[in-house]
Amino acid sequence: MVDPNRVWFKNYQAGVRPSINYPDLTMPQYLDKAAGEFPQQDAILFAGVKMPYQMLAAMVNMCAGALVDLGVQKGDRVAIMAPNCPQYVLGYMATLKMGATVVQVNPMYVEKELDHILNDSGAETIIAYDAFYPRIKYIRNQTPLKNVILFALGQPCGAADENALLAEDLLKKYPPVFNQVPVSMDEDVAVFQYTGGTTGVSKGAMLTHRNISANVLQLLEWMKDIEYGKEKILSILPFFHSYGMTTCMNLSIINSSTMIVLPRFEIKECLEAINVYQPTLFPGVPTMYIAINNFPNVQAYNIKSIKYCISGSAPLPVEVAEKFEAITGGFLVEGYGLSEATPVTHCQPLAGMRKAGSIGLPMPDTDSKIADLETGANEMPPNELGELCVKGPQVMKGYWNMPQETEQVLRNGWLHTGDIAKMDDDGYCFIVDRKKDMIISGGYNIYPRDIEEVLFEHPKIMEAVVAGVPDEYLGEAVKAFIVLKPGESATENEIIDHCRANLAKYKAPRKVEFRTELPKTIVGKVLRRILRDEEANK
Repeated sequence: MVDPNRVWFKNYQAGVRPSINYPDLTMPQYLDKAAGEFPQQDAILFAGVKMPYQMLAAMVNMCAGALVDLGVQKGDRVAIMAPNCPQYVLGYMATLKMGATVVQVNPMYVEKELDHILNDSGAETIIAYDAFYPRIKYIRNQTPLKNVILFALGQPCGAADENALLAEDLLKKYPPVFNQVPVSMDEDVAVFQYTGGTTGVSKGAMLTHRNISANVLQLLEWMKDIEYGKEKILSILPFFHSYGMTTCMNLSIINSSTMIVLPRFEIKECLEAINVYQPTLFPGVPTMYIAINNFPNVQAYNIKSIKYCISGSAPLPVEVAEKFEAITGGFLVEGYGLSEATPVTHCQPLAGMRKAGSIGLPMPDTDSKIADLETGANEMPPNELGELCVKGPQVMKGYWNMPQETEQVLRNGWLHTGDIAKMDDDGYCFIVDRKKDMIISGGYNIYPRDIEEVLFEHPKIMEAVVAGVPDEYLGEAVKAFIVLKPGESATENEIIDHCRANLAKYKAPRKVEFRTELPKTIVGKVLRRILRDEEANK
């Protein structure tokens, strides 16, 4: 039997690039389609509870009716702050169905970070897990929030007061029918996906309805032999991140697959879920696959159901992929993306030539080039370093209320990623460095400036810089290099505790080194690269 995936790859190498039909369907319309074709099939499996497609679609309609009755209108922003759970899917799909925009909120954000997101987006409504209500309540009066909708998981909602609404009570009032509010697929914004940058200012990437559905259809073209209506997707990647949103939640809906939803990655819980529910697709980050590879007696779990895994957010070591494939019998390949591209732009072929250290080839209907670092206007020849640039239907509309930042990254239709890369003669791309100095730790994108600003708030610190240092499990760990003010003394724990009080936990440094001075250029700019190189050579 001829492997269609290999035939596709040979055609791709020969220059026969697949082109995809992109229907004018929103994500909620794809959900309605799935509910019509597979009404009793499980859409979501969560904590032992099954939610079939017919029920999910009906509850989304009820939620959309509730939002409209609360005064939410087309184009308004609705924030969602929750771990992976059925309520996240409900809120997301309902917001899109009534023509509003989802504002993705990392549930680990502390009050300061949450305040910025809500004020920048102008969100007047938030749907949140009730455990997060104290943070919302603390900053509510200095934000545009008018409606706070809370839900509980597994027990009655206990955090609400007279200033918050209970999702369970709201849904009972509305019928399970709601028609999609007309939207422009290419112009109307479906999602604000917040991302950092070189300045450290968090920016809202505006992803249109076309962006979010197109990227899923590109992935489906890449995974040629997955079956419509028959797959199960292990959904551990957070839905609030563009990676989890696209490869877990939206991919499941468009392909009429079953989402096996886990709120966090706990290795034993993950293996038990694979053993019981037998997922066929497992998008993840290297730390997840490393944990499975090294789990004692992993052979005791039946994890042979896995067919495809696309790893993102950090480099995937070859030995990790090889060991995981030997354990599961499935394919594990590295992909690449960024929030501004919804996020996937490149991936190693699932069948065909894979190159160590490469992020692979561009997605279907995606153009890729390497531009010179000085001007960004000239394309570099093969194997020469430059900035990776991409163009395709998944590339964002721009940054919300940031025209200058938008002009810097979107030039003549090309998205300038800020990543330094090279492309070989076969078109395979290799990321060499990160122009933005971003740290990727355990799959999280961490921007040094966010942490450095908090460090400089400490009264004992005179100078501070943060860099990613090699870590066997996380890929990179955050390390702070500190110069204290004359006469001051401090401990490593004191600095770490200060950061944890003012930042999401995953951003806080795991290591602190006190120095008498920091390496700098002649004009006084700290040489972060020297610090990274020193750590790499230890």
